[in-house]
Amino acid sequence: MATPSSRNTEPLSTAAAPHDDDLDEVRTALDHGIEERVYIAISSALLGGKLRPNMQLRERNLAEVFGCSRGVIRKVLARLGVEGKLVLKHNRGAFVPCPSAEDMRQVYYARRVVETGIVTMLCGQLSPKQIKQLQQHVQAEELAFKQLRRDASIHLAGEFHVLLAQMVDSEELLAFIKRLVAKTELYKALYDPAEFVSCAPKNISRLSKH
Repeated sequence: MATPSSRNTEPLSTAAAPHDDDLDEVRTALDHGIEERVYIAISSALLGGKLRPNMQLRERNLAEVFGCSRGVIRKVLARLGVEGKLVLKHNRGAFVPCPSAEDMRQVYYARRVVETGIVTMLCGQLSPKQIKQLQQHVQAEELAFKQLRRDASIHLAGEFHVLLAQMVDSEELLAFIKRLVAKTELYKALYDPAEFVSCAPKNISRLSKH
């Protein structure tokens, strides 16, 4: 029988200590989780009309609210800036966009031109599976609208057009549509009355007949 003096007396904490690489992976995963949570929260506030045009989003204040580092906030603001949901001004910070009527007119014009081509390409080419996918999406949008979930309703309305672009199977086209839709989603949140946030067709089943 082994005596106490012959046993391995190495402290468990030392024997089981994780490597630096493991700790880095854990930190990265935690930062990514916090970053995604902050991104979703700010996006929801934007689409819910809770942030008004020209409002400044300050890194220090947001870091305190979300209990995270300013580095995480900076990444989220940069991501929203790339999507066109925020305006990033050098040495001044991030601001909620305040587009002019002409800015919005140009973006909607671009969408009308591009999406006319998308619908033309898809007309008569949709599979039963794709039609069902569109029907389910519209049902989800209508439910969000009825439940007065403004941010979800606006997002789903925009995603319907992204879904159509995905069915064309062109990565460049999809990226372009995503940028346009992100901008118009924000325009609707900032300026449209609540009763006009839904743009779902009343009868998506008509798609199967064309």
